[in-house]
Amino acid sequence: MMFLETDRLILRCWKDSDRDLFREINRDPKVMEFFPFRRSHEEADAMMDKINGLIRDTGLCFFALELKETGEPMGFCGLTDAMLPGILPDGTIEIGWRLATRFWGHGYITEAAKALLDYGFRIKGLDEIVSFAVENNHRSTAVMKRLGMTQDIAGSFIHPRVPPSHPHLQRHVLYRLTAEEFSRRESA
Repeated sequence: MMFLETDRLILRCWKDSDRDLFREINRDPKVMEFFPFRRSHEEADAMMDKINGLIRDTGLCFFALELKETGEPMGFCGLTDAMLPGILPDGTIEIGWRLATRFWGHGYITEAAKALLDYGFRIKGLDEIVSFAVENNHRSTAVMKRLGMTQDIAGSFIHPRVPPSHPHLQRHVLYRLTAEEFSRRESA
């Protein structure tokens, strides 16, 4: 099921034929450089099934990215509940992504994320969308900046789901974009 379409991409539900790609991105050391774990095949399959359920139930989750030209799955991009109680208010929506390395450097995530911001603000009526990443994850923070998001310096936090065994991955930076800022930027 197609959800959104851009010039080069289709954002859609995950298909069984995407499982190999989903497993790949969840175990690739480069893709998962800023995560404290890699997922087994079984864990990746369970996560993919959970994501599809959330897509059907809420319309907010990590959608499969498909390259229009070839029909290849590439990774994901989506809007979802940040689920960081005590750090962000309940119901805060984050935008996030993950892409197989062979697709890096072509602007696909920025393209998909712009479409999702438009959907989040115009269709879902969200007031604000956030994104966060490990402090040294310059690839992700560069995307956040390209999207027009602004770093909330005071909002930096220690991620509660990153274990103490990975102290270099605990500190996260927070970026924000309001519907008003998005609308103003789109109008310019």
